Amino acid sequence: MTKAIIFDASTLITFAMNGLLNELAELKKIFGGKFIITKAVKKEAIDRPITIKRFELQAMQLKVLLTEKVLELPSSLNIDDKLIEEDAKEIVTSANKIFYGRNKNIEIIQLGESECVALSKILTERKIPNLLAIDERTMRMLCEKPENLRDLLERKLHAKITVRGNPKNIITNCKVIRSTELIYMAYKKGLIKLKGNMVLDALLYAMRYKGCSISDKEIQEIKSMDRRVKK
Repeated sequence: MTKAIIFDASTLITFAMNGLLNELAELKKIFGGKFIITKAVKKEAIDRPITIKRFELQAMQLKVLLTEKVLELPSSLNIDDKLIEEDAKEIVTSANKIFYGRNKNIEIIQLGESECVALSKILTERKIPNLLAIDERTMRMLCEKPENLRDLLERKLHAKITVRGNPKNIITNCKVIRSTELIYMAYKKGLIKLKGNMVLDALLYAMRYKGCSISDKEIQEIKSMDRRVKK
């Protein structure tokens, strides 16, 4: 059965910044499915940054993964970009009108993220199991706990936020995974060359400090799970 992980730019950048793209490629081999990026994510993670000296190397490395088909475009699943783009525009428009503060609508989702959601919806409709790989907190909360998003935005923006609609209606049935969970899978499968008791801790905190939004509590939960599995 075909299955897929749909990668947002945030997760790809986390892996690239931590020098773990080889491990991502090895994880793809044992996943048995597709690692997919949309047209907008390709632009955010490869096409645009490859023109900026600060990000050029990371973008080149990601481009190699695309060339080698570690990462693939939706066309590999016979999905037309136009179908994704139409749904994505609707998602962006509705999502960015719901939260209002500082005398303007608050932008909570960008095109790359909305294309990931749109693609997930299409795959689900076609009964293709899929996960969204997203490290950015606002987007993850919109997928998992939209009812808590106003509080997050108020803390983040230090402003009173008004809700003009039901955020639960924007995204439905999307399952989210982060770079930290993916690197934990790589660790459990023996894909990490480093050895020792502190390797998992080092990997999780590296992901946190270079891209992934994850709390100390959540890191400890992953480490506790690992200890329970070992027992």
